[in-house]
Amino acid sequence: MASDYDRFHTDPVNLVIHVVAVPFFVVGALLALWHVASGRVFAGALWLLVPALSLALQGIGHRREAVPPEPFRGVLDFARRIFVEQFYRFWIFVFSGGWSRNLRARQESHGT
Repeated sequence: MASDYDRFHTDPVNLVIHVVAVPFFVVGALLALWHVASGRVFAGALWLLVPALSLALQGIGHRREAVPPEPFRGVLDFARRIFVEQFYRFWIFVFSGGWSRNLRARQESHGT
């Protein structure tokens, strides 16, 4: 399942950005949800800044990639893909070894 994900995540800087930014997205989104569910809507809205910043950083990283991500086909496609990638696919990519494999492959191809 992560094989096409591998194609879009090969640049070492993008890989490092993702390994830092995706956990921030997850934590920020969960804390936003928790605060809203607890009746603290303003705090929840503030926590949404964390996932927004995370996505902005990931976008910067993706601009470095040789193969850019597929364009979004609308708002629902954006929401579905973002949440599936941040909460599921990225973690499969990391824990299956794809993240470190892509990082090593890129470093070896540049002689480092």
